Amino acid sequence: MLAELKGLNEECGVFGIWGHPEAAQITYYGLHSLQHRGQEGTGIVVSDGQQLKGRKGEGLVTEIFTADAMEDLQGVGAIGHVRYATAGGGGYENVQPLLFQSQSGGLALAHNGNLVNADALRNQLEAQGSIFQTSSDTEVLAHLIKRGGFSQLRDRVKNALPMLKGAYAFLIMTETEFMVALDPHGLRPLSLGRLGDAYVVASETCAFDIIGAEFVRDILPGELLVIDADGLHSEMYSMNSTTAICTMEYIYFSRPDSNIHGINVHAARKNLGKQLAKEVPIKADVVTGVPDSSISAAIGYAEESGIPYEMGLIKNRYVGRTFIQPSQSLREQGVKMKLSPVRGIVEGKRVIMVDDSIVRGTTSRRIVKMLKEAGATEVHVVISSPPIQNPCFYGIDTSTREELIASEHSVEEIRQLIGADTLTFLSVEGMLEAIGRNDGGETRGQCLACFTGKYPTEIYPQAVPAGQKC
Repeated sequence: MLAELKGLNEECGVFGIWGHPEAAQITYYGLHSLQHRGQEGTGIVVSDGQQLKGRKGEGLVTEIFTADAMEDLQGVGAIGHVRYATAGGGGYENVQPLLFQSQSGGLALAHNGNLVNADALRNQLEAQGSIFQTSSDTEVLAHLIKRGGFSQLRDRVKNALPMLKGAYAFLIMTETEFMVALDPHGLRPLSLGRLGDAYVVASETCAFDIIGAEFVRDILPGELLVIDADGLHSEMYSMNSTTAICTMEYIYFSRPDSNIHGINVHAARKNLGKQLAKEVPIKADVVTGVPDSSISAAIGYAEESGIPYEMGLIKNRYVGRTFIQPSQSLREQGVKMKLSPVRGIVEGKRVIMVDDSIVRGTTSRRIVKMLKEAGATEVHVVISSPPIQNPCFYGIDTSTREELIASEHSVEEIRQLIGADTLTFLSVEGMLEAIGRNDGGETRGQCLACFTGKYPTEIYPQAVPAGQKC
């Protein structure tokens, strides 16, 4: 669904390339393909082999990187970032990549995820004399690297990474080398590709398709890649690696044309819809999905149930970010501006409305009301994921239980609150079966914390807002 309407947002996306004369231009296109992962800020840092130069700003990729701006970014290596602010909040200073200069040279960092022990590390570093320039948890790694005590950068990075807890996919670049690191649980997606003789790395494989790169493989949990003039070198900085990739990447965040660990996102979402139809047989006239991320699941539900899929809701693609507002009243007005029911499709019909998740419930209530006002005789809401009952501390902006309607209300209570005739969520078991991962164990290599409350990492007290318990 529309992230800005629901309040369910990914923190960011990263893209990097090394060994290409048009590194900045390719990074521009890569970031554009990842724009859905963050619309609040973006940046690119390039290396020409002698120095690092960067540009960043608050806004969309096309707004910040004009033709004039791109002319100034020349180099053979680049890392880029699109951001949705969670940890550290907004502000220009927190837009990434972060770029640091010292007597020993430059260092650029781009990060997707959230460090649950960032506050503890920051307090420790400040007590030792560090002065932070941002409120971003990403900056913690820069200070840990600088204090590493080893002569080689890769050794300082290897020494620093095990101190971090939580979700992180890091791109690290100096004038002469490019490093990639994924946390020991692989909570965020990260893939490696080739474009001619150049190596590329991206949060999603859809970025490879845009630039014409060939997918090589997924970055392994606990892996550190170093790319320099001698080629690519891989080593494991953590041997305690157990995959727990965020399930919401399959359900909601990633683009349908991306593949995550060999599974196409669109295919996974269709299977989620098919599984819903098996678990929830409903008598109805039409199936519709909430644009855009729920369309695949709605198609799957329609195929399995035999009930025709129809475009019962239309997304207005010409409403800008001006309407992304935090207040309740403006959020509901935003739904009205961005989604419209198709009266000719839903009037006089029993409608099955497929959505990927319910967070606060306000958007679902508004959409159900719109469908009924357009003449739907019944609205049956089916959700292609289990109830989100627990906060996420790994880079999704649901860090308090008060934000989650399913943490305080039963399914029947939620049904009444949103005004649906019926409401059904997919089971955890059905969700795992539909996605089709099989990495072993009861979680099949997925993080299920927001559904089950079982977190793959330790959660530090500083990561939990006042009054919350994990």
